[in-house]
Amino acid sequence: MSLWTRISEALSALASGEGLSAVFDRLRTSPERSVAFTIAVIALSAKMAKADGQVTRDEVTAFRDVFQIAREDESGAARVFNLARQDVAGFEEYARRIKAMFGDDLAALQDLMEGLFHIAMADGTYHPAEDAFLERVATIFELDARTFQGMRCRFVPDAKPDPYSVLGASPDADLAEVQRLYRAAVRANHPDRMIARGVPAEAIKLAEKRMIDLNRAWEDIQQAHGA
Repeated sequence: MSLWTRISEALSALASGEGLSAVFDRLRTSPERSVAFTIAVIALSAKMAKADGQVTRDEVTAFRDVFQIAREDESGAARVFNLARQDVAGFEEYARRIKAMFGDDLAALQDLMEGLFHIAMADGTYHPAEDAFLERVATIFELDARTFQGMRCRFVPDAKPDPYSVLGASPDADLAEVQRLYRAAVRANHPDRMIARGVPAEAIKLAEKRMIDLNRAWEDIQQAHGA
């Protein structure tokens, strides 16, 4: 059974008039974390698209890039997106219910945020409304400011990313501490760990950019220390 078939089953309650917010509540006790993750990214992306006022072809392509959507499954993805766009519930309500769904699993919430950043940057422009949207979502997810800034400096090409921010390290940290954080980030980025915390196999491509950024940051810090 494909991911999108399982998503269609999860959304079956909508036929009786339930909104996506109710679906999030029902998914809190579901073992199908990959379904919950995918619906959460697409639903919040739909709300984010409303924030900057448009849905571009690049954003649609970004969905395919993140989730490797097969042609026969595109209608399922579009259904989730359109339901979220039409739902009267605001994005903050979505974010709160998604936070409740994943609880204290900050790694899964960070994965979700990275999916949103990827889609926000798909058209090459980071709109101020998108920035405000993502920062508010990160706050509701209880991600600290350093984590959010690290993501933003990796995805938004307005300046060279600060390698310490990328690794979540203090600029005053010694090389051994930075290496510890780097190794922990690499372990957390392993596909098996990502799947275990709910990232669907179809979205593991999210890990590729993160690994590139982590490796580059660690190399830059090593060079700065003459290592």
